[in-house]
Amino acid sequence: MSSFVEKLRTIVGDKGLIVDDQGKHPYLTDWRDNYLGTALAVVRPAATEEVAAVVKLCAAEKVAIVPQGGNTGMVGGGTPHEAGREIVLSLNRMNRVLDIDVIGYSMTVEAGVILKTIQETAAQHDRLFPLSLAAEGSCTIGGNLSTNAGGVQVLHYGNARQLVMGLEVVTPQGEIWNGLRALKKDNTGYDLRDLYLGAEGTLGIITKAVLKLWPKPKDVATSWIAVPSPEAAVELLSGANSASEDNVTSCELMSRQGVDFVLKHITGAVDPLAERHDWYVLLEWSSTRARREGQDGLREKMEAYLGEAMEKDLVLDAAIAQNETQARAFWALRENHTESQKREGPSIKHDISVSVSKIPAFMTEGLAAMNRALPGCRPVPFGHVGDGNLHFNCMAPAGWDKARFMAHHEAISGAVYDLVVGYGGSISAEHGIGRLKVDELAHYRTRIELDTMRTLKRALDPQNIMNPGKVVRV
Repeated sequence: MSSFVEKLRTIVGDKGLIVDDQGKHPYLTDWRDNYLGTALAVVRPAATEEVAAVVKLCAAEKVAIVPQGGNTGMVGGGTPHEAGREIVLSLNRMNRVLDIDVIGYSMTVEAGVILKTIQETAAQHDRLFPLSLAAEGSCTIGGNLSTNAGGVQVLHYGNARQLVMGLEVVTPQGEIWNGLRALKKDNTGYDLRDLYLGAEGTLGIITKAVLKLWPKPKDVATSWIAVPSPEAAVELLSGANSASEDNVTSCELMSRQGVDFVLKHITGAVDPLAERHDWYVLLEWSSTRARREGQDGLREKMEAYLGEAMEKDLVLDAAIAQNETQARAFWALRENHTESQKREGPSIKHDISVSVSKIPAFMTEGLAAMNRALPGCRPVPFGHVGDGNLHFNCMAPAGWDKARFMAHHEAISGAVYDLVVGYGGSISAEHGIGRLKVDELAHYRTRIELDTMRTLKRALDPQNIMNPGKVVRV
């Protein structure tokens, strides 16, 4: 294997190769500490041509490749296996913003650019890149596209798939497909771009992307709202669409349990309301129309709407952010849910989706099913009620260690996923399949769906060297 490693060094240089155990470790384990794999090396190419040369070498040597972005995933998709001939191919050195077309509302970037950098670069040009999620300070756009990331503004702008115009991809044969076209219309045959978006690196390696931009919002209203139930939250959202004149950009639902964990573990977190409530909604409206003097802006319209909703018993109490600092504090309560749960103890994550109108019924049945599977567990449901995506998490009973709790994983997840499928929903809304849900995908998807996936995988990656064992087994 030393000769193989030296061939890698010839391609990427000393800066692009990590072979010592200490240096490799951060790339071998996932954010949740559920997996710890091994790798012959961690390879960090600095250009697409280097990626292609590495892939060609691995194809010739029959060495598997695990593409990795910011390594912030939840399902082990970017983590190598515990034993096997694999390398981790990290895109974190390919981190340049290559072009901004202000007139055409597009940006061309390398795959290793941090999502926050893309957001800030767009803002500097009075533009918006709307993909936004809790890990945006460390996740990379290549990983976002490979997992078809969602985030908090999907109901208005769509998933990552809807935010991309073109891609550059290195195939499993080490060839470079240049699909960096900033076109909104292109019906020249099969849409190859969509093959790679959401494929989790199993069909090729995304190296560059042309992203869509939007006008930067000029008027934003953000509120923290106590509601009596998930049913009230859904009804509140339904009315907000017309009350805001179709300017609802985010609508997040949280339980008191999740908020309590944030207040307990995150320094500086403050409860916006004086009294405790069982359920909360974080609602945000935004518009590209600047607020005009003498006319009501979105904040005044939101205040009037929430007042009407309170009279209908849909709202118990509410606070509307008076400035950007207060709005960020509201958002911190939502975005620190995952981090606070990690600090609280072991948890089982369920990234599921059902249609928005079915959320209240699902929530009632789902919480009951979770408690039947493990009495004494601590459910933490939260997420994007605006698009039907719930993070239906289950925390271990207080004082339980991870080993004791994870022995109940199959029973808890089975109960949740059976119910999700019964509601016509999805067992993975935005986190992907990775390693964690391979068996679940095989169980819940139909034969024709699985056969089609395997056919695509075998056709594009006949040697099965691209992230093997992830998404679908061949």
